[in-house]
Amino acid sequence: MQENKKKQILLVGNPNVGKSTVFNTLCNKKQKTGNYAGVTVASHSGNYIYKNEEVEVIDLPGSYSVYPSSEDEAIFSKYLIDEQKNYAGVVYILEALSLKRGLLLFQQIQDLGVPMVLIINQIDQAERRGVSIDVQKFSEALGIKIIQTNAKEHIGIDEIREAVYNNEFVNTGKISFETPNEHKDFIQKLASHKGFDNEYKAWMSLSLGTDLGRIESVGELMENEPKSLVPKRLQVQETVRRYQNVDRILEDVISKKPQFKELLTEKLDKVLVHKFWGYVVFMAILLVIFQSVFFLAEYPMNWIESFFSWLSAFTNEHLPEGPVNSLISNGIVPGIGGIVVFAPQIGILLYFLYLLEDSGYMARVVFLMDRLLRPFGLNGKSIVPLVSGTACAIPAVISTRNIENVKERLLTILVTPFMTCSARLPVYSIIIGLIISEGTFLGIKYKALVLMGMYLLGFLVALLSAAVLKRFIKDKGKTYLVMDLPAYKKPLFGYDLKMVLGKVWDFITGAGKIIFIVSIIIWFLSYFGPKQQPDQFVATNVELDHSYLAKMGRGIEPVIAPLGYDWKMGVGILTSFVAREVFVGTMSTLYSLEDDAPEVKVIDKMRRDVKPNGEKVFSFATGISVLLFYAFAMQCVSTLAVVYRETKSWKWTGFQVTMMTGLAYFVSMIVYQILK
Repeated sequence: MQENKKKQILLVGNPNVGKSTVFNTLCNKKQKTGNYAGVTVASHSGNYIYKNEEVEVIDLPGSYSVYPSSEDEAIFSKYLIDEQKNYAGVVYILEALSLKRGLLLFQQIQDLGVPMVLIINQIDQAERRGVSIDVQKFSEALGIKIIQTNAKEHIGIDEIREAVYNNEFVNTGKISFETPNEHKDFIQKLASHKGFDNEYKAWMSLSLGTDLGRIESVGELMENEPKSLVPKRLQVQETVRRYQNVDRILEDVISKKPQFKELLTEKLDKVLVHKFWGYVVFMAILLVIFQSVFFLAEYPMNWIESFFSWLSAFTNEHLPEGPVNSLISNGIVPGIGGIVVFAPQIGILLYFLYLLEDSGYMARVVFLMDRLLRPFGLNGKSIVPLVSGTACAIPAVISTRNIENVKERLLTILVTPFMTCSARLPVYSIIIGLIISEGTFLGIKYKALVLMGMYLLGFLVALLSAAVLKRFIKDKGKTYLVMDLPAYKKPLFGYDLKMVLGKVWDFITGAGKIIFIVSIIIWFLSYFGPKQQPDQFVATNVELDHSYLAKMGRGIEPVIAPLGYDWKMGVGILTSFVAREVFVGTMSTLYSLEDDAPEVKVIDKMRRDVKPNGEKVFSFATGISVLLFYAFAMQCVSTLAVVYRETKSWKWTGFQVTMMTGLAYFVSMIVYQILK
């Protein structure tokens, strides 16, 4: 081993035990955390340096067993087994309130001969419920070092670093699982035949149906063996035996105070998971969020818009006349400003969602939605990617890996892009601002109600699409949602704010790069046009209506005219296939190129624009048509790439694009023709 080689450790545990929080605290990273299962669906890595030693931390997806039942658990099992030679040990995290559940996986890993350090997280939560844990007895019973932590308060983190530095990982060498007598002889022969250093590895190879991940026949050994060697049956046998062993251990370790007072979590859950009031409260929370998106964001949006208007006027006045002046003041600055102005709304929406996840409320939403989603071919776990889709469809599609059933996972992938992501928010916001009047209903702004309606519409169409698709995607399996409702926890307000600021900055820089390029292309096509005199090769500095851009836009007008769109909106729709939010940046650039008054807000320029016949370009009918088009259309290349990667099927990826775009066009056309 090289002297300066980086030490690698694994963070392992059940879902929702605080692994991501421990990872973030150890490595000063900003990985998303949430108080519900399924947040980590792929391995993440980070580094920290302690006493001049660099340590790489791999945060594996949460799992309940070494036997994978979903995509994320398969990632966990493969890394744990195949990479054992590369990591120094496992930091195993138990939640104090779920010791029994967590010890199943712990014992399996221990029996594989993997050296470990055991962490008990959130002991304070257990004590508040009258549960006392004798850590000393627990450590002796398991034969392993135990560290108590509260990751959110940074308690015990230095102890973890010290244990890793001193290589206090323990491999007891003892096997806690006793092979059933009817299989003992065969397991011993298999272990000898395959060269396993302990019998549990042989048992596990049978229970997996493979030889530790390598599919091999066991040949002659199987000839005289009874048919009871069915992998699933063996897994059930192991689970029952292990829990019996766990019960014996915990009997001497845990004590509970009798008649302990009911805590806030239990009181709140009487309402928040109620089969009627639970949905009412959820809708009320959504209303508050959408009201805040408009109310709280109003002033910062005005400041940002005023700044970019001033910057556009300043560059127009102080740069020399010519193409560079036009490009910067009428192209790039308005285009980027058209996106940045919506950063406050996106930030507010994400912040509320992070707080709900961090507090434990989203776990209740998963539980509530299970009975609602079942008739549509989905299960409660589908709500995690669906809700995540309100931020971005890309991580939402990836998060479907924690759905065990293949059919339900595919259905969730296909319908998740219908959920209103943050990239749609700028489009919705500017169109709603154009067509919906200022006013309130029961104190809630009309604009907030319409915005909430768009989010609910996306969710409803996702459900209806799943209901249709489930008839064509065949699968005989039937699944059930089994989950623990975590205790409510105080959100990390400061940490969540830092996470949101990082996400908003990613949005600005990501969209900004695209808008920068698109603005240059749009300006170039708008600055030049067909020659207007015989001696010209091309005309320069032409009127927008005489430019190559207008010529191209009018070429697609026959296709988009039935939807109520003019050529400028057609250009916006085409550019937004790269990313939905590009529509707003494109429109901002186009209206700045057409108007010589840079200080006027883009929304005001759009509001006063008229067609040749005198009709408003952005009428109520046109606005509703645009909203519905972006509610349904698959306007995101990055999401398409992720869908293909997760499904590994061009058929389903192509079907998704065709289905969503066709639905968007048809519905928008029908609605416009009815309302015009």
